[in-house]
Amino acid sequence: MDWWLTLSLILGALLVLMMLGLPVAFSFLAVNLVGAYVFLGGTSGIEQLVINTTDALTSFTLVPIAMFMIMGEVMFRSGIANDLMDTLDKWFGKLRGRLAFMAVGGGVLFSTLTGNSMGAIALLGSSLTPEMERRGYKKPMSLGPIIGSAGLAIMIPPSALAVVLGVVAELSIGRLLIAIILPGLLMAVLYALYIWGRCTLQPDLAPSFEVAPTPLKVKVEAGIRNILPIGFIVFAVVGVIFLGLATPTEAAASGAVATILLALIKRRLTVDNFKLSMFESANISVMVLLIVAGAVAFSQLLAFTGTTFGMMDAVLALPVNDHMIVLAMVFTVVLLGMFMGPLPIMLITLPIFVPVVDQLGFDTIWFAVLFLLAIETGSTSPPLGAALFVMKAVAPQGTSMASIYKAAIPFLICDFLAIAIIFAFPQIVTVPVGWMFG
Repeated sequence: MDWWLTLSLILGALLVLMMLGLPVAFSFLAVNLVGAYVFLGGTSGIEQLVINTTDALTSFTLVPIAMFMIMGEVMFRSGIANDLMDTLDKWFGKLRGRLAFMAVGGGVLFSTLTGNSMGAIALLGSSLTPEMERRGYKKPMSLGPIIGSAGLAIMIPPSALAVVLGVVAELSIGRLLIAIILPGLLMAVLYALYIWGRCTLQPDLAPSFEVAPTPLKVKVEAGIRNILPIGFIVFAVVGVIFLGLATPTEAAASGAVATILLALIKRRLTVDNFKLSMFESANISVMVLLIVAGAVAFSQLLAFTGTTFGMMDAVLALPVNDHMIVLAMVFTVVLLGMFMGPLPIMLITLPIFVPVVDQLGFDTIWFAVLFLLAIETGSTSPPLGAALFVMKAVAPQGTSMASIYKAAIPFLICDFLAIAIIFAFPQIVTVPVGWMFG
């Protein structure tokens, strides 16, 4: 059977099952089992697929997923995230648009703690948006910064999605976690510049209001009490990798331990909170691992049937510039993100895209960063980006989807600008990785 016909059958069946409402993990499981039986020689093909999937799931590289989930759950349930927002509030003082800048600062800090963009939107949206609107902020400046900034969780370590990408695409997780740091900070800078420019040109979007002056001593004490400990957690995750003291898996474990210790020192981690954090993190981790299992089997199914190589040969034969092929892949991910969640997009496209990128001679880590950026962009893109609906759920009553769409668009433009910069200057990704890994 021709590769394109095999691919059409497999992808078609997968999409039909998803549209029927079957969970992603079970959709992949069904397609993988039937595909293995049909294309790989009956029950022997299924047995081989199970063996290969089991080997993939017992890999040590998957441990960071559970560790990062524990970090996020403990942070939110211990109230440490709220301490961060209070400290930022003191630091920004009377700055025009201070609450919008707090959303960006909070997005960066929560990203280093949780790696969960939807959780960050829920927390920032429920805590900041009502206060913004009470202070007279217009929708573009009360909703947009939160939608944009919360997506930084995908782009700043620890990022569970980056770990999943590394496993599915068979890339170095350590290199990937280091590679996304500068792109994530670049996005935060672009958001902050937009907010400053828009508030300067249209002051009515973010009216200034009286803020009780905070003495420098209080600011410093709050920073030492609430921000400095976070620096130790960031070091426990990223710093130990930079210094070569730990592997990504060990670093994730040290980050989880550091987070629990911080919650204990602050006397915020009760027995009930700890139990709930462990249960929720285990629950989410199992769901992610089920999806990873489906992705690994799906990749092997495409490879064994010759679909991957057929697709690769067809793309390489196209009479277009190699850079245009990569750009087309990136924008395909953005378009899919308007209608699908991040994990299904990764599982469907990565087994096809990564071999092609590698064959074209591009740095696969650089492409992986662009891929994550595109996923973040797609998740905040109208009409069906998941982040937009989470924002709707926590926004003040009466907020329309049209208002959310309009508020998200400027930050989408910032995302596209970040994609263009990283596409044009791969050194933003490759140089830090080169410093770290030689």
